Amino acid sequence: MNLPNKITVARILLIPLFLVVYLAQPFPAVANEWVALVLFVVAASTDALDGYYARKLKLVTNFGKLIDPLADKLLVCSILVAFTYTGVVPAWATILIIAREFYISGFRQLALEQNLVVAATGLGKMKTIFQITLISYILVPTVPFDIFIWRPVTLGLVIIAVFFTLWSGWDYTAKNLHVFKNRGN
Repeated sequence: MNLPNKITVARILLIPLFLVVYLAQPFPAVANEWVALVLFVVAASTDALDGYYARKLKLVTNFGKLIDPLADKLLVCSILVAFTYTGVVPAWATILIIAREFYISGFRQLALEQNLVVAATGLGKMKTIFQITLISYILVPTVPFDIFIWRPVTLGLVIIAVFFTLWSGWDYTAKNLHVFKNRGN
C-alpha cells in the first residue's frame, strides 16, 4: 500500500463522511453546507494528487489502476444519488450518468481481458470537470432569495454534465470499436 494508493483509499473513506454531513446535517444549517463542500473538494483533489505521486514516484500499481477510477465513480455517483434523494438533481440525470459509468467500466474490463488499454480522452476529462463543477455549484451555500437564479443554473449544469458524460461514453466506444471486434478471439 504505497502513498498514491493510500490517497485513493482516503478518497473512498471520505464518501460516507460526506454523505453523513450532507444527509444527516449534524452541524448548524450553513455549517453543514460548508463542511460538505470542503469534504467534496478535498476528496476530488485527491484524484489529481494520487495520480501525480504515482507518476512522479513511479509507484503505478495494478491495485491503483483498478481502485482509482472506481474511487472516482463511487464519489460522483454516491453524491449524485444523494442529490437525487434530496430533490436537487433529477433522477433521469443521475441514472444516465451512473449507466454511462457502469458501461465504461464494463467496456474497460472487456478491453483488459484482451490485454488492451482504453486510454482516457479529452472528453472524459471534460466530463469529469463538468461533473465536479455541477457538484461544487450545488454544494456552495446559497441564500433563499437567489432561488430564481440557482435552480435554472443548476439545471443547465445538470444538462451540460449529462451531455458530456454521454458524449465521452460514445467517444470511448467509437475510438475503441476494436474491443468489440476482438471479443470473439
